[in-house]
Amino acid sequence: MEVEVISNEITKPSSQTPSHLSPYKFSFLDQLCPKAYNPFLYFYALNYDHKIADISNKLKKSLSQALTLYYPLAGRFMDENFLECNDDGALFLEAQVKTKLSNVVENSIPCGELNKLLPFELEDIAELPLGVQLNVFECGGIALGVCISHKLADALSCLVFIRSWMAIACGENDDVTVVRPDFVSATLFPPRNMCGIDTSSFTMLKKSTVTTKRFVFDASKIESLRAKYTAKTRGEKSSKRPSRVEAVSAFIWSRFIAATKVESGAAGKLYTLNHAVNLRPRFNPPLPEHSFGNLFRTSTTIPSMITNNGEESYNYSLARKIGEDIKKIDMDYIEDFRVERDDFLENYKKNAEKFVNEEIVPLVFTSLCRFPLYEADFGFGKPVWVSSAARCFRNTAGFMDNKSGDGIEAYICLKPDDMAKFEVDQEFLAFLGS
Repeated sequence: MEVEVISNEITKPSSQTPSHLSPYKFSFLDQLCPKAYNPFLYFYALNYDHKIADISNKLKKSLSQALTLYYPLAGRFMDENFLECNDDGALFLEAQVKTKLSNVVENSIPCGELNKLLPFELEDIAELPLGVQLNVFECGGIALGVCISHKLADALSCLVFIRSWMAIACGENDDVTVVRPDFVSATLFPPRNMCGIDTSSFTMLKKSTVTTKRFVFDASKIESLRAKYTAKTRGEKSSKRPSRVEAVSAFIWSRFIAATKVESGAAGKLYTLNHAVNLRPRFNPPLPEHSFGNLFRTSTTIPSMITNNGEESYNYSLARKIGEDIKKIDMDYIEDFRVERDDFLENYKKNAEKFVNEEIVPLVFTSLCRFPLYEADFGFGKPVWVSSAARCFRNTAGFMDNKSGDGIEAYICLKPDDMAKFEVDQEFLAFLGS
């Protein structure tokens, strides 16, 4: 797919940021996050009544207004601890795509090709926290690529920003639809002196070749997996039905292990299944969703590795155990984390070294399922597809709802040799959508 950038601008906030709001301090959780971008791609099938110049101007004007509220996104990184809120602005690119929108949306285009529709290389953060790329297809359709620094925002904060930008573009001006962020992260989790600590190894951002592929689970296959993992345990009258995400993540982990685990090299390795968990609803009282920053932690599930005559037994309790471990991320956990963060950091460093040395083999899941991704209407209709892109994190899987809301698109990132084994696993393929 050929993409040519034809315009390169900087969009600045519509109003100057008060001097007392700079610098913006990172929280401890921000400090632990990678120097990488969160990517979002929104595809729109437009008719010829929409003029691209008008769309571009509307997007830039509304982005300028949104940056006044979300002023750190218009700043520049200073170091590992601060961002200067200097109103230098966000990057806004316009590009022409030498193909039709349908060729991207209706075909299984490689994830790496989608990255051409984004304004930045995902693992190459320099100074800019935010970039936007307006891509125009030959048919008149467009794709809006948005990259937001993970150092500043988790996925929910990114989506709250995009929703506010969208509301401004549609002419909304009330506090319900145009959500004003609450910058409380550094107050809740004060920063720590991280001098001499390389956080890149913490975040699985290892400089190595990785492959991202998209796999789609339709509603019927997901229901089959939920039924498969709803197995009664001895002595129980009933068994709790796992969620869609719990069932699909348990299945993906099981097939990943079955496809890649080599018995001769598996001894002494620890295999884990991890889930990113939103902390906001787990505070007491809960934090509003517009609490801005990286307000998440990761649960850890250590599945049973029981074998039966050399074959992995199907771990029917895995989905339930995932749910139980996620529930452990509660207010008690948050308080312990805040008090014992130095002990946590030391343990984190040790585990990071083990990950680099492949003594620990995690598979880390994030889920945007049930987020209203397909409500992103900037005034020219709702998207026909919302996607991620090829990521730079090894051993990760990101979930998004499909357009109908009942299926799951999984973006899985593995080492190329692991992916080559995983993507041909017959049991895995049997549960993919037709």
